[in-house]
Amino acid sequence: MRIDSSATQSGWTSRASRLWRAIDGFAQREWRWLIVIAWLIIAAYFLNRSADAIRFLSLGDTDDNMRYLQVRDWLAGQSWWDLRQHRMAPPDGANIHWSRLVDLPIAALILFFSLFTDRARAEELAVGVEPLLPLLLLMLALAFIARRLSDRGQGQGWFIAMLLPLGAGMGLSMFMPLRIDHHGWQLALTATALAGLVDRKWTRGGVVTGVASALSVVIGMEMLVYLVGAGALIALRWIFKEGAARRVRPYALGLGGTTALGYALFASNANRAPVCDAISPVWASVLVLTAGVLYGLTLLPLRGWLQRLGAAALGGAAVLAFAWLSWPNCVTDLYGISPELQKSWLVYIREAKPIYVQAQSSWGPMISLPITGLLCGLIGCWAARRDSERMWAWATVTLMIAFAIALTFWQIRAGPAAQLLAIPPVAWAGWAIIVTLITGSWARRLLAVPAALVLIWASSVYFLYPIVSKAFAQAPKPENQVNAARTTHNQAPPSAKNASANSTNAAPAANLSAISKPATKPLTGAHRPEVRCRTQPALQPLDQIAPATIFTLVDLGPRLIAITHHTVIAGPYHRNQEAILDVHHAFDGSPETFRKIAQKRGATYLLYCPGFPEGTIYQRRSPKGFYARLARGETFPFLTPVTVKAPSELPYRLYRITPLAAQASSATASPPRGEKVPQKVR
Repeated sequence: MRIDSSATQSGWTSRASRLWRAIDGFAQREWRWLIVIAWLIIAAYFLNRSADAIRFLSLGDTDDNMRYLQVRDWLAGQSWWDLRQHRMAPPDGANIHWSRLVDLPIAALILFFSLFTDRARAEELAVGVEPLLPLLLLMLALAFIARRLSDRGQGQGWFIAMLLPLGAGMGLSMFMPLRIDHHGWQLALTATALAGLVDRKWTRGGVVTGVASALSVVIGMEMLVYLVGAGALIALRWIFKEGAARRVRPYALGLGGTTALGYALFASNANRAPVCDAISPVWASVLVLTAGVLYGLTLLPLRGWLQRLGAAALGGAAVLAFAWLSWPNCVTDLYGISPELQKSWLVYIREAKPIYVQAQSSWGPMISLPITGLLCGLIGCWAARRDSERMWAWATVTLMIAFAIALTFWQIRAGPAAQLLAIPPVAWAGWAIIVTLITGSWARRLLAVPAALVLIWASSVYFLYPIVSKAFAQAPKPENQVNAARTTHNQAPPSAKNASANSTNAAPAANLSAISKPATKPLTGAHRPEVRCRTQPALQPLDQIAPATIFTLVDLGPRLIAITHHTVIAGPYHRNQEAILDVHHAFDGSPETFRKIAQKRGATYLLYCPGFPEGTIYQRRSPKGFYARLARGETFPFLTPVTVKAPSELPYRLYRITPLAAQASSATASPPRGEKVPQKVR
């Protein structure tokens, strides 16, 4: 019997085709639930990977620690309207400019987990889980945009868009467990606003964009420029497209209504004043007026794009005139930082610097995905040139990517948004390449191969870049092998460092007493003092001391009060300029200056962490200043070393500060021998 091979092959092809159509149809119908399932798997992976860091409450960023404190103090009874941190910047407390909107999911998770475990463990679980919630919103928004960019919503580019945040290292870092600051929510809301802009259902899209924009502003001002761009694109669409008022009106209602409600519910006592850096009468009035003007323009009997352009120009001028005449300081300086603080503090903040001053190892991976997304966006615009509605969606996304890339030349804090907004065009191109490699002609397949390599590079650059850089670099000389390995180890991500440091302290020997001074032998990686100073096991022994004000570095302040019951002088929050400058003046100045400022602030202890990055600024800037002299090992008669009991040697030095009033009585006394603090039974 002869078997017809062509018929058999045709049968297999037919069955495979039917199977693919079934899978494709299911995915097109249930794409939202498939994203939820993928998110659950991704979230479980990240939670498992971060288990040790969560257990040791390794909040790596100063803002994460402050957000944790803000929620914890609120649940402990602090007023909803009072965002002042009363254990910072004594005697009045630190004025924190945030809103409580982002506090709500953290607090809800703490209360939920408290039903099953103790409060401390509930807090650890909450700060681990909460940052993953906006990741789901981000994945849904990016997938929606990718579907909108595809031809008639076909293809599975949305699946690639859903997963591509995993390759956007800088953007993904804002959604990792313990990253409870507000940036993840703002990035997700910005992607959601963009999804509303390109939605074919104009009413739904307008509402989504307006509400998402307003919620982002209620959270903070960081993404305001993107949201202004979204509003401008909606206005432009209305100018040049007949009938686009169907998107403008719901957008205006969503923007104005959510802004007014957000101000009423979330503006703190401090933000009821006309401040520029948070939701306040300033931005509430400007945004509500903008929404009203936009809505009013759509009611006018305007004919043709020229009349609409003129009306929009007059409306925009009216809003700008109102903002300038009412709040001129907010138009020119959003944060109101003094020249001295700008010179002594802000210029050292890396994220506030432009991309072109960064090291290549930083800006290379940061910009690869956005540039690739921009190129794919331009190609997509050309591919959709015969479909005006799809062309508008492509142009909108491409303009937002270009805008985000341009902002990185102002500050690299725009990098996460640039990476994430670039994902939908890259996902569309990725699916097109997959289809070409499977079904295209040999010529098209050959052209698709280099394009695929570019996309693979862009979406895996944070993994591939170190490998490629190492391959192209000169091989280290034998005598430099150890130094090279040490450098590589020191460049591990902060989260990994913290986790390793915590693991080191997880199983200490019992009943050991350790003086609060750095180890004598050289340490590397997670064992370095400047890394260990921030860990929970290193800071908790300070609670053996009765609550006091501790003078320490600005960037260490939030972490110290998050872990201990003590008070600090300052944290990196611009509204507390006097406190920040007091720390700078004290460490840059003479020992006498330090002592006077410490007494003014009521500080009774000094905590010094060797090698802490902020400290190197004082050493370089003021080599004869108090901090530089302390770092060189000089002793001062008004500083008494303090010993606390700890399971291992502590990475910092702790001193009691003798007040000025006691100077005369102690002038003839013998040098201090040190102070021991008995371990408190907890």
